[in-house]
Amino acid sequence: MNYHERITIKPGMRSGKPCIRGMRITVYDVLSYLASGMTYQEILDDFPYLTQEDILACLSYAADRERQILLIQA
Repeated sequence: MNYHERITIKPGMRSGKPCIRGMRITVYDVLSYLASGMTYQEILDDFPYLTQEDILACLSYAADRERQILLIQA
């Protein structure tokens, strides 16, 4: 998935943390919900303005960040 269209970083919003489509919900928020055991559907029910593609973009963004960190350490 190409997350670049969905994940935005604006210096004045949420302290420059990566957010979903310019909204105030961060990638970290979504990843935390998933890590706590929430299902995609539970997240979508709680945040009706999100889509499954938004959740997948968060996962893709996190995977890409992890890959970049591993490359720097190698």
